[in-house]
Amino acid sequence: MKLFSVLGLTAVLAAGLCGTAQADQLADIKARGKLICGTLGTAEPFSFQHPQTRQIVGYDVDICQKVADALGVSLELKGIAVEARIPELLQGRVDILAANLGYTPERAQQIDFSHSYFVSQQKLLTTKDSGITTLEGLAGKKVTAIKGSSSEQGVRRLIPTAETVTFQDTSSAFLALAQDKVDAFCGSELILVKLAKQSKVPMLVIEKSLFVEPWGLGLRKGETAFKEQVNGVLSKLASSGELDTIFGKWLGEGTAFNIKRDYKVEEIKS
Repeated sequence: MKLFSVLGLTAVLAAGLCGTAQADQLADIKARGKLICGTLGTAEPFSFQHPQTRQIVGYDVDICQKVADALGVSLELKGIAVEARIPELLQGRVDILAANLGYTPERAQQIDFSHSYFVSQQKLLTTKDSGITTLEGLAGKKVTAIKGSSSEQGVRRLIPTAETVTFQDTSSAFLALAQDKVDAFCGSELILVKLAKQSKVPMLVIEKSLFVEPWGLGLRKGETAFKEQVNGVLSKLASSGELDTIFGKWLGEGTAFNIKRDYKVEEIKS
């Protein structure tokens, strides 16, 4: 009888622990009535402060809003630094990341990625006076990138002879290049093209990409229902044409970037 009681108690405890492990984030978000989305807030056109309204707007913000709408909840944006993205998600301070988050195998060991919702060409910006026009010309040079970004990882991995110099934000990294404190700046082609157009120092974007980076929304591991819901929203946006509308609003014709969407929403494969 005592043995039966012990086994019964063990089963109850196991069931309780199992229930804890299978906590459903999707249900929690719906019960709370709010989706907390972590975004950078400093990376135009993905998430940045509108100069007139002072609100955080952009491509990433619109994608998060669509996820919130599909869940029937309100959206709360939380500004986060590049290097704080994954820690903030893992500690439960945000529900989802829409924060220029490029896929890497190392990040995929920590978090789940949704289907890709943007594909970024990672390139390098140099000054014309430097005479550097190829990736090979950066061997042994100082190359800057945002601290904690996949650009930083890419420079360290693909230009191992370069000295990698990191900054907390785009403005600081760009200023270092303009003042000849570094020889090149690695980042998303979109950002680099805009910086080159605005710069008083003549600059050029090296044509060949250092690497191509699919971006996904960042999710905590094991939240299967939430991940399926997010992927469903992205797939529906693509098939309905709404994603083209959002893309065109921030990146298409008439914007400073003037590019066309030439990628699919699909599972990111390593």
